[in-house]
Amino acid sequence: MLGKRIQLARKAAGFSLEYLGQQIGLSKMTISKFERGVQTPSSKQLLALAKALQVRTEYFFRTQHLNIESVEYRKRANTPKKLLDKIQACILEQAERWETLLTLYPTQPINQFQLPDGLPDQIQTMDEIEIIADTVRDAWQLGRNLIPDMIDTLEAHGILVIVTDKDDVGKFDGLAGTVGGKPMISLSQHWPGDRQRFTLSHELGHLVLHERLADDLNEEQACNRFAGAFLLPQQAVLAVFGQHRNALEQQELYLLKHEFGLSMAGCLFRLQQCGVISEALLKQWHRLFSKNGWRKQEPGDAYPAEQTVFFKQLIYRGLAEGYFGEAKAAELLGMSLLEFHQQRQFV
Repeated sequence: MLGKRIQLARKAAGFSLEYLGQQIGLSKMTISKFERGVQTPSSKQLLALAKALQVRTEYFFRTQHLNIESVEYRKRANTPKKLLDKIQACILEQAERWETLLTLYPTQPINQFQLPDGLPDQIQTMDEIEIIADTVRDAWQLGRNLIPDMIDTLEAHGILVIVTDKDDVGKFDGLAGTVGGKPMISLSQHWPGDRQRFTLSHELGHLVLHERLADDLNEEQACNRFAGAFLLPQQAVLAVFGQHRNALEQQELYLLKHEFGLSMAGCLFRLQQCGVISEALLKQWHRLFSKNGWRKQEPGDAYPAEQTVFFKQLIYRGLAEGYFGEAKAAELLGMSLLEFHQQRQFV
C-alpha cells in the first residue's frame, strides 16, 4: 500500500521517477523499488518524499484506496497521457479524502443521487431532451431562472464534484465516473465559469440519459443538448427573445450569457434549437465569431468561475460536532496543523 501511495502522489505532482529521485538525492531505480514495494523508505526518506511531493506524511499511510470507474473524459484528442495520469491521480487523492471524511460521520451527511421519477425508458428525438431537462429542474425545484451555483446544486443532490488545478495548458475540460459507488464529476479550475457550467451539465446529462437514447441518437450530442436546455430552458429563451428573430444584437447574447451562465456561442445554439433563429442566421453568427476570434475568447467580462466549498463545510461541521479533532481536519485539508490554526481564525 505504501508503494502505491508514493506512486499516486508522484503522478499527481506530475513528476517522473528520475525527477523525483533528483529532488531527494536518490536514483530513479530506488524510487521505482519504493513504488513496487521491493524496498521500504526510511523515516528520513519518507519525510523527504513528503516534502518533495507536497503531501503530509500521513498521506502515505492512508488506508482508503479508491478507483475511478466508468471514466469518461471531456478532453482534446491530443491531450498527453502524462497529463491525464496527473489529473486522474489528483482526482483520486481528493476522492480518497472525501471518502475518509464521510466515514468519520455517524450518518451520511450527503444525499444519495437519485434520478427523477417519470423519466421515459427511451428517448427517440433530440427535442424530447428539452422535456427531460425541465423534468430534472422541476424535481430539484430549480424553476426556470439562473442556477446560481452548479457545483452546489450537484453536490446537494449526491454528486461529488472535484476541481483540479493540474491542467494549466487548456487540454482538459472534465471527467466523470464513479468513486466508492458515488457519481463524481471533476473539472478544471482554469476555464471560465460558463465553460465549467456546461461541462458539469453535460456530465449530468450522461447520468440522466444513459441507456435511454434510441440507437440513432449520438450520446455526446444528446448530452450537449441536455446541458444547454438545463442551463437555459426553452421557456426562458422565448420570454427574453420572443418566438422568432431575424437579427440579433451582440449585447443581447452577452447579457443572456451573464444572466444564465451559458457562453454566447451556447446561447446562439439554444436560440436555434428553440426555433427563434434560423440555421442560416446561426451560421452567419458563427462566421462572425471565427472572424473576431471569439471562439477562443468571447468579448467582454468572463463569467465567474465555479467554486466548491461543500467539502470544507463538512470538515468544519464535523470538527464542531466532535466527530474528529484538529489534526484530522488539517490532514483532510492537506495542510499543516499550524496552517489550519491560522485558517480557523478570522483576520
